[in-house]
Amino acid sequence: MQSLIRLYFQMPLFLRLLTTVLFTMSLFGLIIHIIEPQNFPTFFDGLWWAFVTGATVGYGDYVPLSATGKIIAILLILSGGGLVTFYMATLSASTVKHETDLSEGKVPYKGSDHLILVGWNERTRHLLDMLEEQNLQERIVLIDRTMNQFYQRLSSVHFINGSATNEETLVHANVSEARMAIITADPSMEEEQSDQTVIHQIVALKGHHPGLFIIAEVLTEKQKINAERAGANTIIRSNDFMSSLFYQELYRNDPVKPFELLLDLLTERQFHEETISGELIGKPMLKAFEHYLKEHYQIIGIKKGEDLSFDLHPDIVLEEGDVLVVFSPLRK
Repeated sequence: MQSLIRLYFQMPLFLRLLTTVLFTMSLFGLIIHIIEPQNFPTFFDGLWWAFVTGATVGYGDYVPLSATGKIIAILLILSGGGLVTFYMATLSASTVKHETDLSEGKVPYKGSDHLILVGWNERTRHLLDMLEEQNLQERIVLIDRTMNQFYQRLSSVHFINGSATNEETLVHANVSEARMAIITADPSMEEEQSDQTVIHQIVALKGHHPGLFIIAEVLTEKQKINAERAGANTIIRSNDFMSSLFYQELYRNDPVKPFELLLDLLTERQFHEETISGELIGKPMLKAFEHYLKEHYQIIGIKKGEDLSFDLHPDIVLEEGDVLVVFSPLRK
């Protein structure tokens, strides 16, 4: 008996209330069935009357006629009615609290094979927009320490409030079950400080999940090697990329705007590598152009061993092991 009482009080409040409601209604249903078997011929009839009366619905299909039965009904209304009301109020409050905790990033993520995004900024917001537009159905966990509440209503995004260098935050984000992470630089910090924070986050993520594939953004060239040593699989140097775009825009001689052109291109297509094999071995590059054009791929470069070249001409002979760099449609 003591073990049952201990188990009862160890249950969550919601389950304790539900158990109490079921027990109370079953007890009153049994009592009224015993007292007035003519009016309540089965236990289920008594149980139905107890729930209808306790919930103050009062259909009137079953009514106690004896004085004892009416006293039982009064006790049921006094006890059961308040109990059911309290149960419904608790259920509503729990639902509202869970919704609030979700938006405030307090609820741990229980899924797996998800994508981790570290840092909420314009880049991650735009990335989420692209994923939504392409309908890729990614399960995403966003880790950010600057927001007190995540106001975006995105069903695929689970927000965790905290620092990606904090072990508790990584546990709540279920990083050990994630397949990939993207770490973005913090635009509110100085470049050197931002890169150091990114490196600390790489170390923390790799320490928690050594096999995690990490894409990291750094702002300074000299921190690239440190990010690689920390365990990042891909390094994106956003400042170098923007400087190249500024240069292209500064010295362009035609109406085509490099930034808009590249943005549209990367929004609709992605880089991909194709290893030469089969019928293309020994054939000229022109045959590869014709072959991949049928699949809506555009060849932009070729790797022969460790040498990457973008200087393509139709007479290049393709050899086994050569790798073509292509633009392919975004995966669906």
